[in-house]
Amino acid sequence: MKLKIPKINITNRRHIKAEDSFSQKRCVDWFCKYTNPDEPDTLGPDGMEKFCDDIGVEPENVVMLVLAYKMGATQMGFFSRCEWLKGLTELECDSAAKMQSKLEYLKSILNDPNVFKSIYRYAYDFAKDSDQRSMDINTAKAMLQLLLGKHWPLYPHFAQFLDQSKYKVINKDQWCNILEFSRTINNELTNYDIDGAWPVMLDEFVEWLRLQRTCTSSTILS
Repeated sequence: MKLKIPKINITNRRHIKAEDSFSQKRCVDWFCKYTNPDEPDTLGPDGMEKFCDDIGVEPENVVMLVLAYKMGATQMGFFSRCEWLKGLTELECDSAAKMQSKLEYLKSILNDPNVFKSIYRYAYDFAKDSDQRSMDINTAKAMLQLLLGKHWPLYPHFAQFLDQSKYKVINKDQWCNILEFSRTINNELTNYDIDGAWPVMLDEFVEWLRLQRTCTSSTILS
């Protein structure tokens, strides 16, 4: 009795292997899906919205900031062809399905304090208007909410402080020090040194928050 050996479809196996491996041509074709003939080398806001729909991510999701960081994108809401190829070649993504499989990885790298610090600093130049030296306060608040809102217990108080303050913009030194403050100063502010090298903005925030807490305590006691 002869055993029947099933035939292996080598053609199909090669096709599957080719689909699994990264293809720069496929990556470029995917990019072109989101551009228009007038600006073939730029993926703009309309294309970005379609791209986010295809990978199942809201444009405001922090994973989009991490992806922009991986690409080295220079302007929020836009990816150039070169930026797209740089980031997606590193991630080996040439389709929406492959990009979706990388989303958890992109979120996870934020857990590395050094990588988070790099992305946080990158976010400043990425999000501010390119022709401005400082970031407007509304953009700054949105980015701080995105990056620190879930991890810094004092962020809601800081946002309230900004709302009632005189500040209309945040400069890069202030931006970088906000992260250091969130990492090193405890919620009771007992280890804050007003004679330290903190920006005046943070001195004013600490003074404001202490006053708010004093007023709250007085109200409760009365």
